[in-house]
Amino acid sequence: MRAWRVAELGEPSAVMRLEDVDAPTPAPRQLAVRVLATPANFPDALMCRGLYQVRPELPFTPGVELCGEVVALGDEVTGFAVGDRVVGASVLPYGGFADVALMDVATTFPAPASLDDAQAASLYIGYQTGWFGLHRRAGLRAGETLLVHAAAGGVGSAAVQLGKAAGATVIGVVGGPEKAAVARELGSDVVVDRHTEDFVQVVKEHTGGRGADVVYDPVGGDTYQRSTKCVAFEGRILVIGFAGGEIQSAALNHALIKNYSIVGLHWGLYNVVDPAAVAECHRALTDLADRGLVRPLVSERISLERAADGVQRLADGATVGRVVVTP
Repeated sequence: MRAWRVAELGEPSAVMRLEDVDAPTPAPRQLAVRVLATPANFPDALMCRGLYQVRPELPFTPGVELCGEVVALGDEVTGFAVGDRVVGASVLPYGGFADVALMDVATTFPAPASLDDAQAASLYIGYQTGWFGLHRRAGLRAGETLLVHAAAGGVGSAAVQLGKAAGATVIGVVGGPEKAAVARELGSDVVVDRHTEDFVQVVKEHTGGRGADVVYDPVGGDTYQRSTKCVAFEGRILVIGFAGGEIQSAALNHALIKNYSIVGLHWGLYNVVDPAAVAECHRALTDLADRGLVRPLVSERISLERAADGVQRLADGATVGRVVVTP
């Protein structure tokens, strides 16, 4: 079978190599799946660079989430059968940028029938992160104002749709007119192009000076620092990630004086600490998808041969929505 493999660390376009390898065999409680779709994710790029918290042994195949068709069952597998269409996490080093990948029963779920393969593959990490962040960690309520940074990206676009589904007013921050158009298409009530506008001022103008109740920040660095200037009284800043490359320090005296919360989210820990909540989240997301309230924005569908280019462009910030490999 074909698989992209990383044998040394560096930029994705330089270290990912498409090779012919043997198909993996599922271990107990694992599934082998024919890959139907695999989105490019920022963790894929970080793992290629050796900068992610998960560091698989070399060589490995990236592709941390996917939609696939079950082709083989390991021992002790219940609840799945050959031919099932499923979504979830890959088991590294056998990731989704390949013809066949491995998945663990604990992090595999039925694919929503209302979504095609590329959309279904994109419902897992980004939307689970958004759901846990907005609902479980930040307690977003209808009528509140949600500020979403990188609103046209994979994680941000999910937060925009989930915020609208929850009844919030969404202000999306993007970089450039193309991404601004995407944020509007996703449903953002207000769109800020950070290249030409100051999001702090825009948030204050649209909230009568009160600020955003919830800030969804997958960027970090200066974006976080400036968000503290427009968060509301009793607001919540969700620390989702550091795609901007800088891990900021929080001025706790400022949080005290302005009476806001700084809330961290490591969604992957829920798979270990509270897997039942992850399963419940998938059921909730499937219901939202079936009702047409969320639908992953797949901006590009590319062949397996172009996977390295897709991951590199994502890492460079040159993509919008989801770039999905469909072998």
